[in-house]
Order: sequence, then C-alpha cells, then structure tokens
Amino acid sequence: MATKLLNLFGKSAVVGLLKPNYLPTYVALVVVIVAGLFAEEQNRAVHMADIRAAVLDQLNPIRSKLESNINGDIQLVRGVIATIITEPGMDQARFSLLARNILNERSRLRSIAAAPDLVVSLVYPMKGNERAVGLDYRRNENQRVAALRARDLGQMVLAGPLSLVQGGEGLIGRFPVSIPFGGQSNRFWGIVSAVIDVQQLYHDSGLLSDHLGIDIAISGRDGLGEDGALFFGDSAVKSANPVQLSVFLPGGSWQISAIPKGGWVETPPNAWIIRSLVFLGGLFILVPMFVTGRLMEERRHNIQVLRGNKDQLQELSHRLKIALDASEIGIWELDIGSGKLLWDERMKELYGIGADNREIYEDWRDALHPDDLQRAEEEFQKAVVDGENYVSQFRVRLAGNRIRHVRAVGLRYIGAGGQEKIVGVNWDVTTDVEKNERLEAAKKQAEAHSAELEAARHRMEFNALHDPLTALPNRRYLDEVLAKSLSDSAPQGLASIFHIDLDRFKEINDTLGHAAGDEILRHAARILLAHTGKDDFVGRIGGDEFVIISRNGGFDGHDAMLAQRIIDAMSVPVAYKEQECRIGVSIGIAHQTRHAEELTQVLVNADIALYEAKRRGRNRHEIFTHSLKAAVFKTKQTADEILRGLEQNEFIAHFQPQFCPSTLEMIGVEALARWDHPTKGLLAPYAFLKTAEDINVLAEIDQRILEQALFQSRRWEASGIDIPKVSVNLSYHRLHDEKLIERLGQLIIPPGKVSFELLESISFDESDMTVLSNIEQIKALGIDIEIDDFGTGYASIISLLKLTPRRLKIDRQLVIPILTSAKQRQLVASIIDIGISLGIEVIAEGVETMEHARILKDLGCHGLQGYAFARPMSANDLANFARERRWLAA
Repeated sequence: MATKLLNLFGKSAVVGLLKPNYLPTYVALVVVIVAGLFAEEQNRAVHMADIRAAVLDQLNPIRSKLESNINGDIQLVRGVIATIITEPGMDQARFSLLARNILNERSRLRSIAAAPDLVVSLVYPMKGNERAVGLDYRRNENQRVAALRARDLGQMVLAGPLSLVQGGEGLIGRFPVSIPFGGQSNRFWGIVSAVIDVQQLYHDSGLLSDHLGIDIAISGRDGLGEDGALFFGDSAVKSANPVQLSVFLPGGSWQISAIPKGGWVETPPNAWIIRSLVFLGGLFILVPMFVTGRLMEERRHNIQVLRGNKDQLQELSHRLKIALDASEIGIWELDIGSGKLLWDERMKELYGIGADNREIYEDWRDALHPDDLQRAEEEFQKAVVDGENYVSQFRVRLAGNRIRHVRAVGLRYIGAGGQEKIVGVNWDVTTDVEKNERLEAAKKQAEAHSAELEAARHRMEFNALHDPLTALPNRRYLDEVLAKSLSDSAPQGLASIFHIDLDRFKEINDTLGHAAGDEILRHAARILLAHTGKDDFVGRIGGDEFVIISRNGGFDGHDAMLAQRIIDAMSVPVAYKEQECRIGVSIGIAHQTRHAEELTQVLVNADIALYEAKRRGRNRHEIFTHSLKAAVFKTKQTADEILRGLEQNEFIAHFQPQFCPSTLEMIGVEALARWDHPTKGLLAPYAFLKTAEDINVLAEIDQRILEQALFQSRRWEASGIDIPKVSVNLSYHRLHDEKLIERLGQLIIPPGKVSFELLESISFDESDMTVLSNIEQIKALGIDIEIDDFGTGYASIISLLKLTPRRLKIDRQLVIPILTSAKQRQLVASIIDIGISLGIEVIAEGVETMEHARILKDLGCHGLQGYAFARPMSANDLANFARERRWLAA
C-alpha cells in the first residue's frame, strides 16, 4: 500500500502528509470509518431480521395447513377403523360404502385398503387396485417391514411421499387395528392402509400458489424430521440459511425451510443513504481538521524557510566577500540622476586613487588613457541612455607612466527610492591582454608553419595520387575517380575507357636496362597526353599499363580513331643512347552504355577487350562487345573446369594404333589426351588445349598423359601384349621447361619404348638454347624424337638434319587428297623419299580407307595411322583390340 501511495502522489507529497500536524485528522478519520462500518453492519442486521420475519409470516400458514390437512385425512381413516372394530367381519360391499363416504368428502385420500391378518381383502376403490386383493404383507418384500413395524409399534406409521404404481406421489399411512378379545384384552385384527394424494395436499396447503413470495423446501421423508431426505423444493434452499419450522405429524415430523424468492438480499435498500450520511458527517469533522493541520504545517514550513533564507543570505554574503577578495574585483555604483559614483577599496586600488577621491563621474573619466577616452565614454553613455548592459575594456594611466588594462561590466536598475542606477564591477586584465598579444604573435607564426605544412600535404597527396615517373595519376587516383562517379549526381556525358598495354616493353627493359624502360614509359605518357583532351583522364595504373577515361567517346568513331592515332604514334621508333627502340601498343576499349552503369564495370569490360587485342596479335585495338564478354567468360569457365579436372584426375590417355603397311602388324600406338568431363562426356584436345595453354597447365597435362602411357605400357607387357612403342605429344611450353629433364629422369622409361612427338609448328631456332639442349638430353635418355604434322609448319631440310628425328608424321591434310589429286600424291611421295634419304621413318596420319593404305604402301611409307584400321580407344579396349587382332578383319 505504501509503495502504491509513493507511486501515485510522489515521495515528497506522501512524506508531507505524515507530519504530526495531521495526526488528529487521521485519528478522527479512523473513528469515522469505524462508526460507518458499525452503522453499516447494524443496518444490514435489521434488514435481514425484517426479511426473515416476513418469510416466517408466509411460512406459518402453510405449516398449519399441512398439519391440519394431514391430521384431518387421518381422522377420516380412524373413523373407518372405528367401524371395523365394531364390525370386524364386514364384507367388501360394507367396506366400499364406508370408504366411499370418506373419499367423497373434501379430503385428499385416493384409496383405502384393509388387510385382516395382514392379507389385503378389502379395497376401495376397487378399480385399478384389483391386484392388491390377496396381497400378503408378510410375504411382500417391499411392504413387509412397514407393515410389521406398524403392528409391532401398535400405532400408525406414515411413509412417503412415495411414487405410486397408479401414478403420482402419495403418503401412505398404515394403521394397526386391534379388536376386543375376551372382554379384557385386544387382539390384533390387521392393518388399514390409506393413500393421501401428495399433489393435492401441496395444493390445498398453498405450496403451489403462484403468489407465493418465498422458495420452500421440505425434508423428513417417512416422518424422520430433519434427518429425513428432501422430497419437496430445491436443496439449495436448505444451504442458504433458511427460516425453518417443524411440521408435526402422527408418528413423526417434517422440516420445512424457506427463503425469499431470488435469495437473501443482504444489502438494505437504504444502504447508500446511511453511507452518504456517514460520509457527509465525516467530511464535516475531517475537512476542518485537515485544513487546520495544513495551515499549521505551512506556518511551520514558512518559519523554517525564513530561517533558511537568513542563513543562506549570511552564507552568500560571506562567500561573496571571499570571492571578491580572491578575484581582486572592484565594485562601483553610479547614481544616474545625481552623478554620485561610489567605489569600493579595490576600485580605488585599480585606478590608483587615494582616499581623497571626490566620488563623482569625473574621477573615472580623468583616469582613462587619452587614446581610449572617447570610445570608453561613448560605450558608457550608450548603456546609460539605451538601458543596455554595459561592457567595455580600456586603459587607465597610473603613476610612473604605467598603464593598466581594465575590463568593466555594468547593469542598469531602479533603486529602492525609484532612482536609476548602474552597478558594476571592474577587474585588471593586463596580464590577459599581454598574454593575448603573445598568443597572437604565436598564432601568426603557427599560421605560417601551417601554410608550409599544407603545402607539404598537397605535395604528399599529389605524390600519393600520381606516378612519380610520368607524373600521371596512379591506380589510387583512378580508384577515387571511379568511386566518385558512383556518388556524383551531376549528369555527365557517357564515358569510354581505354585500357592500354605496351607491347615488347619487357624485352626493352630486360635488354637495355631499366633506364631505357623508364624513358619508354615517359615517352608513352607524353604521347597519351598529346592525343587526349584536357577533360580526359590519363593515368598509369601498372608497370606498362595505362588508362584513359574520355567523356567524348562512344560516337562517330571517336574511340577507334583515337586508338589508332595512339597506335600509330607509339609505332614511331624512340632513340635511346644511339639505339632505336620500337614498341607497340594493345588497346581495349569499352563504352558506358547508360549513366547508371558503373565505371568499375566499364573498366573490367575494357580489360576484357585488351585481352582479346593481345590474343589477336597485339599492336591493335579491340572494342568490347557482349559476345566478346561471353567468350571470355566461357574461356574462364573452361579454365576453372580444367583446374578442377586436374584435381579430380579427369584427364586420361586414349591410344590409336599404328601399323606396318607390308605386314599389317601393330608397330606402336600414339597416346592422345582426352578429358573425361563429368557432364559433357569425353572431350577431344580441341575443346581444351588452347585454354590449357593460356593458363599454363598444358605441361601438367602432358606429364600425366606420359605417366599413364608408361603405366599402361607395363600393363600390356605384363599381359603378354606386344606394343613396340608408345608416342606421346610434347608441347612447346614443356619443351622450354628447364626442369623437364629432371622430371623425366624420375620416371622409369625403357630405352626405345617411348617417342616424343614435336609439332612442326614449333620454331627450332638455334638461338633457343633451352629447346635444343632439352632435345639432345631427351635423346640421351633413350627417348625417340618424332616430328608431328609434317608439311604444315616451319620445319625445313636443315631442321631435319639438325634435329635428326627418328620419325616424321605426314599431316592428314596432305594424306587425305592423294586418292584424287596426283599433285598431292607426288608431294607425299617426295616427303617419303626425303625421309628415306635421311634415314628417318615416315608415318602417314589420316589413313581413312584401305585404298589410302595401298597407295601409301606403294609409295614406301613405313607406318599407317587412321580410321581405316582403328579409332583412338581406352587402354582396356586397346588390349582387347590387340589380343583379338581385330584390324585384320578390316
């Protein structure tokens, strides 16, 4: 509760209400609350007593009617019993006559039966009760106990209400009948049973009245009183604190309970009137007491505030005195009307005036420095006339020609007598002024130093963003230009980017030295600047790479013409130390197709175009197209797949047999590289050879094919299959590998078992010492040399004499036409003759038909290879092919 009060009213408000001055109010509040609760309880008790009395007034007549109606019906039955006692041997007719008279009267009796010696023999009315005649109570399980109980007790036993076989409910009264016997004692005659209609009893007693204002419940079945079961009304009545009365019956009693319809209404109708009176009475008592307590608390609080203010004023005065003494501030006051000027002692010290000052305005004016007099007076008069705050700084003259700088602050106000006054303070700022003068001098010196640093910063920024050799923007500058284009919202023309790479620059750098290379780079920069506009970006972004960004490109062939002019200018020889240096240039061009296209992507496109220009022979330009991009991406995809294929060992060797024309015996096989692609199937070299060469993995593929060929050769030999030799292709790049011989020496290569095929397109220049040395060392390892595709490349008779290969293979383009062309047949015959004359075996490729084989045999060819005999096949297929000698069938 306390927490809720704190949250609702705030801590300070709650604490204020707990002051001792409010204690009488709280005591009175408690008394009022207790009195109100007592009055509420008394009013509720009176109200409940009135309701219970009203219920009792309605219940008493009903109880009386129940008792009188039941007793009246019993008395009628007793009249019949009295007649039976006098006429114990009466018959049915006599019994019916008596009973009819009783039932015809205003009673609730439905039937009556007599059972002499406990056997029913007399019944009225007979209709509907025929089966009761002859009923022996002693043998009937349902009625034996009640009948014997009435006999044994010698008094009436009332049972029910019970559900009757004839329908409805009834009270059954069983009366024992005894007749005189021998004049002195009575003899048990039998039992008379009478059925009282319960519903009629309820009706006649007023229980079923529609105007009844109470709910009634009756319990005490079988006359058992409050211990008996409920047989009328709702059991909820008995649990609702009812008004209860006993209904006394012959041989027992019932308990009747009643409550108002709808239950007890505990709240009196005048409850709110009583509460209002209590509340108003409480207000008349509490409000005056609370107001009195509030006023007393305010009085006490005001006294405390006054005491606190007095203490604070004394403390502030003391602090002010200490502060003024410590700060050396002087206080002055001027009465504007009289001109009287009051100074404290510190003011007199500041102005060097003794105790004989006149306390007038002129005391201050006369002390001012002549150079500050006019300005200081104008500032003071402005504050006096306009009523503004007075702020000024000036110099005063002291004895000995000393100068003091003083700062003055003042505020205009109306005094107690209505006089206008200005009060203010002065303090010595001489030290501050001198310090500011020194700071100003230092500031000027710092500004000069800052200017030098700024110039140095500009030089550093220029060096960071420019190439020191050519003074052109560098790659970092280019990146900033590209980044700025992304955030630049101002519309500009569509850009074209030229990616430029110098051809043969490395050769000049390597042969003539870096100084020559630097001169070539400066020469290239001058050419680019000379052929571009002032708004174009020209930068050097790498060793021999340059970039031009032009906003004038993309129309009327401007880009192509600019590129061609640069190519032409670069082609002019450059003189360096009495030598002419010739360079070329490859240019890739890409256009910005829309303003939203990022220049970084345009640069990538220009790089793709440059790659294509260099691929097509250099010293030319290429313009980027989407088809070119697709081709480059496809090449990159193929390159990625080749690298993955090498990791997954997807490159395998297939073998094509070679045959002797005379004996048709297999004289060897050529190992051919195949790519077992996981999705594209088996791919021939044309699908991957060029890309593999571009990414420098051709030597790795050659090595793996060689290793597989050696492995399969040993397998065939172990299986009893005679394959005299295996030919393996050796690429140009691998032939230039300085570690080739070392790697070959690590393999087990039987002498004369392996041949390396060299393409005739390889230039066997005598100046290429690595190639010539490797060929000689290959021969020394027992590996034969073959010239492949002879007749389509550079090989000459001199080359054959110099290389002395073991074999040469005639290209299939020369072999296929010999069936129809005499000139081609003569050319092939000449090649065979040259080979024979030089002691070189000649093998013909492209033998498509047996007619080709016949002609080549006649021409003296040493070996045949082609589809007429067999296609390239896997190692296992070749083993089966050789074992079964299938080529003989062809």
